[in-house]
Amino acid sequence: MEEINLMPRRKIGSQGLQVSAIGLGCLSLTQTSKSQQQMIQLLHTAIDSGVTFLDTSDVYGSHANELLIGQALKGGRRDKVQLATKFGITAMSPETGLIVNGDPLYVMKACEGSLKRLGVDYIDLYYIHRIDTTVPIEITMGALKELVEEGKVKYVGLSEASPETIRRAHAVHPITAVQLEWSLWTRDVEEQVIPTCRELDIGIVPFSPLGRGFFSTGPNVAENLHVNDLRRHIPRLQGENLKQNTLLFERVTEMAKRKGCTPSQLALAWLLHQGDDVSPIPGTTKIENFKDNIGAISVKLTQEDMGELDKIALMVKGERFPDVIMQSNWNHANTPPLSSWKPK
Repeated sequence: MEEINLMPRRKIGSQGLQVSAIGLGCLSLTQTSKSQQQMIQLLHTAIDSGVTFLDTSDVYGSHANELLIGQALKGGRRDKVQLATKFGITAMSPETGLIVNGDPLYVMKACEGSLKRLGVDYIDLYYIHRIDTTVPIEITMGALKELVEEGKVKYVGLSEASPETIRRAHAVHPITAVQLEWSLWTRDVEEQVIPTCRELDIGIVPFSPLGRGFFSTGPNVAENLHVNDLRRHIPRLQGENLKQNTLLFERVTEMAKRKGCTPSQLALAWLLHQGDDVSPIPGTTKIENFKDNIGAISVKLTQEDMGELDKIALMVKGERFPDVIMQSNWNHANTPPLSSWKPK
């Protein structure tokens, strides 16, 4: 693929946020044996390449991820990026699932912590990482609205939210972006969540756009992973599911060869062709993989190509998360009515 000299930008939401067409998911930067300096070099390479949309969370690496990005943004790089971080997940494991907190006092405390670790005065895009199903979404959004009014947050987002939750949140304060898992092997959000976002003019930020590394590394992606890497427990990468999904990968690889690109570029191009309101955030710890990812910008797909990929995607087998996490599927769960709220 030809080298990309200028990363196009996309409008996300209707409040004025513009980001690079492809962002960088930063979770893996603190799930690696590589040095902090190597990961800072990767971040600098991304920014210098025009990838300005950086995505992190306070729960990544138990705060280490935000600290790393804070270090990387020193020296005049802060104004070159659109910085997204998240709050809400207070603990997570394959055994117990996620523990989530949407209490307004916690929202304020979490934001102050993120600002300090990132070393910034404001957060461009602040997401509710997962929806607390015990707190009315209006209550959590009320705290976020205050943060916007105080200038600590520019835009508000939701991650893995149901259509009803999106509508209720948007009624309190405009939602700029919804982050969700969307890729050639995760497409359930196309039924209701994405249409809701488009009805309300909310931007779409797909995470794990490469199937958690499946379309970049291949069927052996789960081998030799960091001990804390959730992918060790993903059903799609186990047993008979993996055998079936290996066939899917082979079909994508065959098509990528015909298009003159890599499987990961083809998978990203499929998302980029879904609409100008989509900005995927693939993650990597390798500069060569990063450069490969941004090469997806130059991959052109016809309607026939998109149709062929849609058929290939039907081959996927297995759940995207372990059962204990899938039981709390935020794309279907809703919060209590506002009238039920009793402050702690």
